[in-house]
Amino acid sequence: MSDSEDKQLLHLVFGGELESLDSMNFRDLEGLDIVGIFPNYAAAHQAWKSKAQMTVDNAHMRYFIVHMHRMLDPGSDSKSAS
Repeated sequence: MSDSEDKQLLHLVFGGELESLDSMNFRDLEGLDIVGIFPNYAAAHQAWKSKAQMTVDNAHMRYFIVHMHRMLDPGSDSKSAS
């Protein structure tokens, strides 16, 4: 396997109820739903989709995918592959 195939690209999936549809402020920070940390975007997207579908009746509930690997190594996206 090459380095790019071995590299974990961690993604965090979480969600919560927003104060309003116009903001990104959560109603209850202690009540955030931390779905989990996933080893790649595909797994994170599947978890996000599942949670989003379960809460479709609540317009204020939102789930997000955070690209943790970009925060852990911010220069990695701009590095060219050798």
